[in-house]
Amino acid sequence: MKSTLRTQRLLLERYVPEDEDGFVALFQDTRVSRWMGDGPSSEADDRALFGRIFTKVYAQELFDVWAVRRDGRLVGHAEIKRTDAVDGFEIIYALAPEAWGSGLGRELAEGIVAYGFDTLGLTEVHATVAAANKASLAVLDRIGFEYVRDITEDDGSTTHVLTRPLLASGTTSPV
Repeated sequence: MKSTLRTQRLLLERYVPEDEDGFVALFQDTRVSRWMGDGPSSEADDRALFGRIFTKVYAQELFDVWAVRRDGRLVGHAEIKRTDAVDGFEIIYALAPEAWGSGLGRELAEGIVAYGFDTLGLTEVHATVAAANKASLAVLDRIGFEYVRDITEDDGSTTHVLTRPLLASGTTSPV
C-alpha cells in the first residue's frame, strides 16, 4: 500500500484518527452516501467503518484507502480494491458537496486510475455506479471508462459496471 498520492490540487493520504469526525460527516451527508455502498448508514455504523480502516484494512494491508485533502482540509474519500462484482480492481471515490463542480471528481478519478495502472500494474480498472448517478457516470465517461453490463440490485435499482482499459500505448490518459 502506497501511503500518499498527489494530483494537481489533491493529496490522497492514509487516514489519521483525527479524521474520524470529517469521515463521519462525509458519509452522513445523504447527498454523498446515497451513492456509496448500500446507501446511508447510521452514525454509529460510519464510526465503526472508520475504525475498521485502521484495525482491518490498514493493519492487514488489504487494499488502498485514502483521505482526500485539498489545501489541508478533508474533502473526500478514495479506494482501489479487488472486488468479485467485477472480477478485478474497482475504484471508489466520494467528494464533499462543497468540492463538486470544480473538476475535482475527474482529477480524483484520474489519479486513482493512474495509480492502478502505474503502481499496481493493472491492465484495466473498473467502477460500479448507480444508473441514477449521472454526475459520476459523466466523469468516468470523460476519462475513458466504457459500459460493460448492468447489475440489478436487491432493491430493484440498476448499477452500471464500467471498465477503463490501459491504452495500447501504455499511457493512462484517454486524451
